[in-house]
Amino acid sequence: MLARRRVTNASTLHKLISFTPKRPCRCFHLTNSWSSDLPPPRLDYRDISENVTSKSLNALNRKAKLPNDGVASVARAYAEWKRISTELNAKRNERSIIGERIRKSANEAEREAALSDASKLKLQVKELEAALDLSEQQCLRYALAIPNDTHPNTPLGPESAAVTIAVEGPAPLPADPKRDHVAVSEKLDLLDFKSGAVVTGSSWYFLRNEAALLELALTNYALSVAIQRGFTPVTTPDVVRSDIAVRCGFQPRDDSDPPVSHMYPLVPHHPTAPEFVLSGTSEIPLAGTFANKVYSSLALPIKVVGVGHAFRAEAGAHSADTRGLYRVHQFTKVELFAVTNENTSQQMMEELLSLQRSILTGLNLPYRVLDMPSEELGASAYRKYDIEAWMPGRGTWGEVSSLSNCTDYQSRRLHIRYRLHGEESNASSQSRLPFAHTLNGTAAAIPRLIVALLENGAIFNDKGDIVGLRLPSILKPFWIVDKSRNIIQWDDEI
Repeated sequence: MLARRRVTNASTLHKLISFTPKRPCRCFHLTNSWSSDLPPPRLDYRDISENVTSKSLNALNRKAKLPNDGVASVARAYAEWKRISTELNAKRNERSIIGERIRKSANEAEREAALSDASKLKLQVKELEAALDLSEQQCLRYALAIPNDTHPNTPLGPESAAVTIAVEGPAPLPADPKRDHVAVSEKLDLLDFKSGAVVTGSSWYFLRNEAALLELALTNYALSVAIQRGFTPVTTPDVVRSDIAVRCGFQPRDDSDPPVSHMYPLVPHHPTAPEFVLSGTSEIPLAGTFANKVYSSLALPIKVVGVGHAFRAEAGAHSADTRGLYRVHQFTKVELFAVTNENTSQQMMEELLSLQRSILTGLNLPYRVLDMPSEELGASAYRKYDIEAWMPGRGTWGEVSSLSNCTDYQSRRLHIRYRLHGEESNASSQSRLPFAHTLNGTAAAIPRLIVALLENGAIFNDKGDIVGLRLPSILKPFWIVDKSRNIIQWDDEI
C-alpha cells in the first residue's frame, strides 16, 4: 500500500474528486494553506487494479461521474507507483552500499569516487521520491472518483426500477387535493412561507403553533425509540469542515452545467482558515466523530442517534417537489449512525430498518419499503433502502426515510479501524488493522413527516372545511399542550 503523506486538504480533495485529467496532477491550486487533521484516504488500489472491468461496469450502472477509462487510470497509476517504488528502493540500497564504500575507502581517490557516486545517487533518490509522490497523487485522484461496490441484489437502473420489499400501515386514503398540507396549514395557521421568503428566500419557512410543537414531539419520539434500542443520543454541529463532508462521500458538485454545489459553503474569515460548509446531514459530523480512531472489536457495534439540521442548497431547484415542506433548504433531522465490523454490517442494516419501520408504524402512517436501484445510490452506498409514506394531498408516495450501508467506503477515507481480539485475532492473517463498516439511516426527517401527518390527519366538517388535525397518540407523551387552541384530536380518543 502507498506511503502515507499528510498532503491532502479540503481544497485538494475537492479538486481530486472533480476529476479533470487534463490538469497535471501536481498542479492543484491550493486555495487554503492549512493541512487536514486527517491523513490522506487509504484506498485499495490493488483491488481496483485487479478488478478494472467489474468496477468500470459498476460505475456505469450507477451513473457515476467517471470517464470511460477512469478505473483503468487507477490501474496504470498504481503500476507506475509500484515501478517507481521498486526503483527507489533499489537506489536506497545502493546508497547504503556506497556508505560502506566511503567508510572502507583505502585511499583518498577511492573516497572521492564513492562520494561522487553518493552525490549522484542522492539526486536520483530525490527525483524518484518526487515521482513517487506524483504517482501517489495520481492514484488518489483517479480512485476518489470511483463509487463504492454495489450489493449483488441491488436492482439495476433508475428510480423506477426500485423493488418494493414491504407495504405496511393502514389502508391509504384516496388522493385528495383538499388534503394538501399547504392548504391544511393555511387554514390552521401552521406554516408561514411568506415570512420565510422575506427573511431568507424561497423554500425557507417558519413552523407555527401545532406545527412547531409537532417538530419537537417528533424529534423526541424518534429519539426515544432509538435510545430504547441502545443508541447513544448526540447533538451535532451544523458546521463541518468540507474535507469531512467530501470524505463521507458528499460530492461537492452536481451534474448541471455549470456545476452547482449541493452544500452551502462558508466564507473563511481569513485566507488560511479551514474551508467550512453547512452540514447536508448530521451523518457527516457523526461520521467525523469516529475519524482517525481505532476501536476494539469487542466494542462494536457502536450506535449513535444524532439531532441536527440538514442544509440543502439545491432544494427545490429544477424539481416538481417545490411546493410546501417537501423539499426545503433547511430541516431538522434525527439521524441513525452505526459502526460495525465487516462481517455484521448487513445484520446492522436490517436492525436499523426495523427501527425505522417501528417509528413509522407508531405514527400510524401507510408506508412502503423500497430496495433502491443502482442509479439512486450515492457514491458511498453499497446498498440503500428508502421508506416512503403515503401523502394523499400530494397524491403520491413521498420519501421520509433512507438507509445506507456504506461498508468501508467512508472508513477508508476517515481512517476508522478496529483491532481484532480473542478468537478473531487468532483466526486473522491480516497484517493491517481492518477498516470498520459504517451505516446511516434517517430516524425522522421532520418536515416530511409533518407533511404526511397533516395530509393523513386533516379533519373536515360536514361542509368539507378543515377544522382540526388528528395525530397519533404515541406522540402524546412528547406533546406540549397549548390551551389557547383546540384543534388536535388524538387517534385513541376517536
